Amino acid sequence: MERDVMKQLEVWRTSKHRKPLVLCGARQVGKTYVLKKLGETAYRSCAYVNLMDEASRSVFTAYDARQVLENIEVLTGVKIVPGQTLTIIDEIQEVPEALTLMKAFAEDVPEQHIVSAGSYLGLAYHAGESFPVGKIDSIDMYPMTFVEFLQASGQDALANIVRSLDFERASRFSDRLERMLRRYYFVGGMPQVVSEFLDGNNDYAVARRRQQALLSDYDNDFSKHKIDVPEIDVERVRLVFRSIPSQLGRENHKFVFGHIAPGARRTQYETAIQFIVDSGLAQRIYRVDKTQLPLRDYEDLSSFKLYMHDIGLLGAAMDVSARDVLLSNTAFEEYKGAMTEQYVCQQLTATGRNPYYWTSGRGTAEVDFVVQYDSRPAPLEVKAEENVHAKSLRMLCNDTGLHGYRTSMRGYREQDWLTNVPLWAVGTYFDPVNDPANVIPDEGLD
Repeated sequence: MERDVMKQLEVWRTSKHRKPLVLCGARQVGKTYVLKKLGETAYRSCAYVNLMDEASRSVFTAYDARQVLENIEVLTGVKIVPGQTLTIIDEIQEVPEALTLMKAFAEDVPEQHIVSAGSYLGLAYHAGESFPVGKIDSIDMYPMTFVEFLQASGQDALANIVRSLDFERASRFSDRLERMLRRYYFVGGMPQVVSEFLDGNNDYAVARRRQQALLSDYDNDFSKHKIDVPEIDVERVRLVFRSIPSQLGRENHKFVFGHIAPGARRTQYETAIQFIVDSGLAQRIYRVDKTQLPLRDYEDLSSFKLYMHDIGLLGAAMDVSARDVLLSNTAFEEYKGAMTEQYVCQQLTATGRNPYYWTSGRGTAEVDFVVQYDSRPAPLEVKAEENVHAKSLRMLCNDTGLHGYRTSMRGYREQDWLTNVPLWAVGTYFDPVNDPANVIPDEGLD
């Protein structure tokens, strides 16, 4: 599978200012796969250790960077040669001493190419005691985007059209793009789910079984980390995580503590929510009370929505059938746009965007997302299908003078106050790489 993060890894590999790298992400998003692929394609050899293994953990008993590398050589049987060998330390969060040693690697053996993979959760809860701030490079990795899913499905030409934002050509293939988008809604972007789905000749039952297995694995992980983080109430974590689908299925998708359990209060569950967010299994989107830059300054920390990190897992948690996603609009109608909002949030987050949402002071108007785009706040309304009326968006744009954006199944369209971006293109369109504010001609630097 081709993953976009490989481009970032190649930039890291060739950088003159390269430091040891930590590739961060939720469990099962493909971190190990891409690091091994980097080692196979860009280096002559690869020395791989997994700190879930007791023998691998033992090589980090010393605090000397050179001695640890020698230990890895002995364990793996691979001669570590600067610039020719990629040293991979997997599950680095399992050994806090390994995280501390990343600083020593940077200072004592800067010529070595050293990468590590770690889950958000373990890294977050070791950050205070051992995280080598300023001494490492880090990259975040997410589930597969829709474009990556197209490529994995053998639709490379279609993926290239989406990447190029060639809306005129894309309009000729709108039916195929919609079919693939609906398929992605069900399968999602977890690499193992995608792989088993494709290997099974597009078997939706296989995909759903793997999704359910992943959800079960996450549930088991919550118990595991009770030992590492004693202040975490595992049952409250489970209640919060299991409530996310029902929270999104409500009318405005705002997270309401009383919907977790009878009598639930913020003070009881805030730690559990942060635990899930830190794990990378959910994205917290805060409300802004003003659409002005910087958006962070106008966060309302008391109002937020929680989205899961993958649309396929959300569908599995909601028990949405393949027929309702692929052949009808039942899933979109019954869950009040939750799946489409989840999809858009996932695509925006994967590009590094930090989305918010907006509501009026009295809560009578709401816009699904607000991001910074073209050096301005960009209000973005999400429509699941062809119904594209957006009264709240128009009201906000009229009041602020901002240009509005809407994403729906309709094709690309530019109006005086509004741009309609097809759902299949929303991630690419708002990717910082394509942001006009980041595209500066050479002559503009003179």
